[in-house]
Amino acid sequence: MLHTPLDGEKSSPVAAAASARTVTVVTFNDNARVGGNTAKRRGGTVAAVGGGAVGLGAIVVLLISAFTGTDLTGLLGGGAPAAPQSGGEAIANCSTGQDANNDDTCRLAAATLSIDQFWQERLDGYREPQLIIVDQSTSSACGTASNATGPFYCPPDETVYVDPTFFSTLREQYDTTAGPLAQLYVLAHEYGHHVQNLTGVMQEYPNNGTGPDSNGVRTELQADCYAGAWVAAAGEQVDENGTPYLQPPTDQQISDALAAAAAVGDDHIQAEAGQVTNPESFTHGSSEQRTRWFDAGRQGGVNACDTFSVAGSSL
Repeated sequence: MLHTPLDGEKSSPVAAAASARTVTVVTFNDNARVGGNTAKRRGGTVAAVGGGAVGLGAIVVLLISAFTGTDLTGLLGGGAPAAPQSGGEAIANCSTGQDANNDDTCRLAAATLSIDQFWQERLDGYREPQLIIVDQSTSSACGTASNATGPFYCPPDETVYVDPTFFSTLREQYDTTAGPLAQLYVLAHEYGHHVQNLTGVMQEYPNNGTGPDSNGVRTELQADCYAGAWVAAAGEQVDENGTPYLQPPTDQQISDALAAAAAVGDDHIQAEAGQVTNPESFTHGSSEQRTRWFDAGRQGGVNACDTFSVAGSSL
């Protein structure tokens, strides 16, 4: 049974997760071999942020863009999508688990090996997406990927785009530490969208508007659940020598990941923008839903993640 808040429970998921703001480091085993990752760094031009979107308004667009399969650069005055760039530079100085522990970019690149292995063991016909580490701005088949749009998955080119500066925004503007495991939760969530693309979920349940029972909310909550399933198994994937990539996450690290999930709940985003909570405008789910479905995956694995068969009142 999925966890639901007790009657009379006062603290929100965001407030509860933010009560301890000590940043803890998810630990790769120092001698794990992570040099086989295929992540690339691409970009180097600053994306324009126009249309009058500055300050909190731009941050809200950034957070709504995060964890979604669509790019919202147009809302920030980024213009029409450019033709996708190709290639990119390999992530430098990223060969061992120790490198991953010492560098955010290497941490994301190294984690792809673990996440890909996790899905290869669970999904027939799984193929690896590309991970692009965005340096300021680069083009994709879905539009501009930048420090203004946040992480996203682009289905046409089967690529995840992440600008690591997004995590600084979470730390500075929202009640979350956005520590290393929270960063990998974001990555695993985007890989969850790739799985939905491969399995036909995106095609079977296309965008049908906003609202608490919308396909968009169900799609996002399922990706949260998939991320939780990977986190639970994060200490099980091994390199070519049999060395686990990661040590099992601690309770504090998991709390940090839950805080990141709560911070990007629709209700929390609306509250931070000074708006009244409006479930009919939801696209990703509430903070409580996002943390609960993440935990459902962590406790029950990928088989616990069928958000499309759950009645709206229980979602």
